[in-house]
Amino acid sequence: MRQMLANCPVCDKPLEVTRLYCSACDTIIEGHFRGDASPFHRLTPEQNQFALTFIRCEGRINRMEDELKLSYPTIRNRLVEVIRALGFEPAKEDQGIKLTPEERTRILDKLAKGKLTSEQANRLLLGEDLPVEAIAK
Repeated sequence: MRQMLANCPVCDKPLEVTRLYCSACDTIIEGHFRGDASPFHRLTPEQNQFALTFIRCEGRINRMEDELKLSYPTIRNRLVEVIRALGFEPAKEDQGIKLTPEERTRILDKLAKGKLTSEQANRLLLGEDLPVEAIAK
């Protein structure tokens, strides 16, 4: 069965539900029904599955990395897509922990020397998982 459309494919305006059908007893109900009861109907099947996984993992991206076998940046990007599809604007990345130029340089130096993986460096630069020893001299 196809997913219900939220917007008109011609003009992109919201569609209105006017007919309901029961395939079990062949009942048809016509009228004007609220079709936007849940913003989740806007999500693609893949986005819905991602949202369910996010909830099952209690919002812990490290658990999602293990379950989905995807990198942190990929999971983060998919989360931003879901947030936008639900009609919200994600917070700006730079609203987190502010790094000094010296801390940024130390992180990038450790990455260049192979002391950090690119994922670890990315997390540190985004203010995620920021242990002091990771950016210490």
